[in-house]
Amino acid sequence: MEFTVKHSLPGRIRVAYNKRRITKRQAALAQSLLSVQEGMDDVTVNYVTGTFLLYYDTAVLSEKKIKAYFMALSDKYLDDRELLNSVDEPQEQDNLLFDLTMMVIGHYGKLLLPPPLRLLLRVWSLAPRIVKGMQHVAQGNLFKSEVLDATAIGMALLTGDTKTASNINFLLNIGDTIEEFTKKKSYSDLADRLLSQNDQVQLVQGNTEKTVRLAMLKQDDVVVVRTGGMIPADGDIIRGEGLVNQASITGEPLAVEKRTGLTVFAGTIVQEGELYIHVRAVGSQTKVQNILAMIDKSQQLKVSSQVRSELLADQLVKYNFLLSLVVFLATRNVTKVMATLMVDYSCAMKLAAPIAVLSAMKEASDYGIIVKGGKFLEDVSRADTVVFDKTGTLTAAVPRLSRIIAFGGRSEDDVLRTAACLEEHFAHPVANAIVHAAKERGIEHPEEHAKVEYIVAHGIATELNGKRLLIGSYHFVFEDEKTQLPEHFDELKKTAIERGESLLYLAEERQLVGVFAINDPVRDNAADIIQRLHESGIKNCTMITGDDEGAAKTAAKLTHIDHYISQALPEDKVAYIKKQQKKGHKVIMIGDGINDAPALVAAETGIAMGDCAAITGETADIVLNADDGLAGLYRTRVMGLRLLDKIDTNNRSIVKVNTALMMAGLFGFVSPSLAAVLHNASTILFCAKSARPLLEPSHAV
Repeated sequence: MEFTVKHSLPGRIRVAYNKRRITKRQAALAQSLLSVQEGMDDVTVNYVTGTFLLYYDTAVLSEKKIKAYFMALSDKYLDDRELLNSVDEPQEQDNLLFDLTMMVIGHYGKLLLPPPLRLLLRVWSLAPRIVKGMQHVAQGNLFKSEVLDATAIGMALLTGDTKTASNINFLLNIGDTIEEFTKKKSYSDLADRLLSQNDQVQLVQGNTEKTVRLAMLKQDDVVVVRTGGMIPADGDIIRGEGLVNQASITGEPLAVEKRTGLTVFAGTIVQEGELYIHVRAVGSQTKVQNILAMIDKSQQLKVSSQVRSELLADQLVKYNFLLSLVVFLATRNVTKVMATLMVDYSCAMKLAAPIAVLSAMKEASDYGIIVKGGKFLEDVSRADTVVFDKTGTLTAAVPRLSRIIAFGGRSEDDVLRTAACLEEHFAHPVANAIVHAAKERGIEHPEEHAKVEYIVAHGIATELNGKRLLIGSYHFVFEDEKTQLPEHFDELKKTAIERGESLLYLAEERQLVGVFAINDPVRDNAADIIQRLHESGIKNCTMITGDDEGAAKTAAKLTHIDHYISQALPEDKVAYIKKQQKKGHKVIMIGDGINDAPALVAAETGIAMGDCAAITGETADIVLNADDGLAGLYRTRVMGLRLLDKIDTNNRSIVKVNTALMMAGLFGFVSPSLAAVLHNASTILFCAKSARPLLEPSHAV
C-alpha cells in the first residue's frame, strides 16, 4: 500500500493513503487487518481525507513496525475477494461543514442570477416546506411546527416579500441540517461505542491457525479456545477437552468438564484445557445486528418526561397560532405576525429530549453499561425494590479457600503446603484458590513430587517421597481411588453444606490427610452498594437464591441485605416480584444466569451482570460492565435520576427562552429572520446542553 506518515507522536500516528488507488472497502479491510495486530489499541479510518489514525502501545509497537504493517498490505490482501467480503461497505460519512457551505453558496449564489430566474428558484425552494405544512393540515394535524413554518413563509409570499420568505426558509434549512446531524451523530456515537472492533479469535484453517476479528467469524468455521479464553460463539466441540466455567449460565461457581461431542456457549470461559469448536451460531453478526436493532428500538422506549415534552410541544403550537391571530387583529402588522410564528417550542423540546437520552445511553456505554432504551433508565430511577441473585451477582463466582481440616496429626500449614505444591501447575479456579491461600499465609512449597497426572474434572495424582498423593473431588478420591473415609465425615459434610462450601480432598496412600473448604465470597463492594442504593431511595433489597439456607444466610449477613430467600426455584423469583408489584412497588431484578431470565422479564427493569449468559443479556433491559460489577447498578440509578432531571429542566428553560423570543417579536425588537436565527440558535444550544455528561469525571460513582 502506498502511504505517507502525516503526523507521529509516541503512541499515536496518522497515515495517509492514496484514495485514487485504494477503495473505501479496501481501506475498511486494511483497518480490520491492522486492528488485530498485537499492541494496537485503536484504528480509525477517514474515507473523506484518506487517512488512518492509529493508537498503539509503545511497549509493543513502534513507528517503524507500523510502517512495516502498511508495507505488508499488498494487493495479495487488499484484492482478496474472501477478505473483502468479510467487511461491510463503508457508509458515506456526513460532513456538516461541507453541507452548510454548499447551502450558503446555493442561497446567496441566486443573487448573481437574473431577477426572473432568481424569483423562480426562490419560489421553487420554498415549495417543499409549504407542501409539508399543507400535508399536515390535510391530515388534520393543524398544530404542528411544520404548519407554523409554512404559515410564516406563506404570509411573506402573499405580501410579495419573497426575499424574507427565502431567508426564513434558508435559516430553517440550516437549523434542520444541524439538528439532523446532531441526532445522527448521537446515534452513531452510541453504535460505535457499543460495537467492539478489536475482539479476536483463533481461526483454524487446516493445520494452521490465524488470529482474526470476531466480526470475520462465519457459521461452520472452526475456532480453538485455550486456557483463559472466552468462547466466542455457540458451537460443538470436535476435538479436545477441558474445564469450562459456565457460572454465567448455570450459576455454579465451579467449572464443568467438556469434551468432544458436547455443546458450548458464547461468553463462557475455558478455565483449563483446549477446545476445537465448530461454530454453529455466528455471534459477531448477530451482535452487530442486535446492537443496531436495540438502538432503533430504544427510540420507541421513551422516558415519560420525553413523551410529556413532545405532547406539550404540540399543545403549545395552538397558542402560537392564537398569539399570532391576536397580534394580527391588534396591529395588522404582518412582520410582527411572522416574527411570532417563527418561534415555537416544538423543535427544541422534540430534539433535546431524545438527544439527552441517546447521550445518556452513550455515557453509560463509556462505563461499559449497555442500556437498551431511555425508558429503562427512568424505570431504574423510579424503582424502590431491588431483587438480587446471589452467585455471580452478589458474589463474584471466584472460589476462595475458607478453612482447612487436617487429619492424621498433620498441621493446616503442612497440608496446605502439599496441596499448593500439586495445584500450582494448573489454572482452574479451585487450584488458584489453594495456591492463593498458601501465598497469603507465606507458605513456600518447593517442587519435590514426581510428574503430575491430571484427570480432567476429577483431580490430581502424583508421588511424593515414595507415597501416592491424591487431591480432588469426593468421587475421585473416595470412589475411584478407594480412600478410607474418616470418622464423623457426615458431620463435616453437613457443616460444609450449611456454610455453602465445596470440599476438596487431599489423600496420601489412601488415607485422608486434609480437607479444603472452598466458598464463593460476596463481592467486596456489595454491602457498600446496597447502602448507597438505600440512600438513593431504594426501600427494600432482597436476595433470592437457589443455594441452601447456610450459604444464603452467610451472604445476607455480609451484605446487610434486607431480606433473603434460599433454595428458590426460578419461578419463586418471578412470584416474589409479582407479589411486590401488586403491593405497588417498582422492581429491579439483577442476575447473571439463564435461571434469572424469567425474573428479568417480570421486573420493571431487568439488569444483567456483564459476564452473564447470552440469553440473560438478550432478556435484560440493561447489561452492566463485567469489570465494574455491582458499582454499575448504583451508577445506572444515579444516571437515571439525573437524566429525568435534565429533561424536565430543559423543558422549563425552553419555554422561558422561546416565550421571551415571541415577546421580542411581538414588540418589534426582532425581525422574522432574526427570530428564526435566535430560535434555531437556542435549539442548538439546548441540544448541546442535552449532550453533556450526567456524571462529571470528578464525581463519577
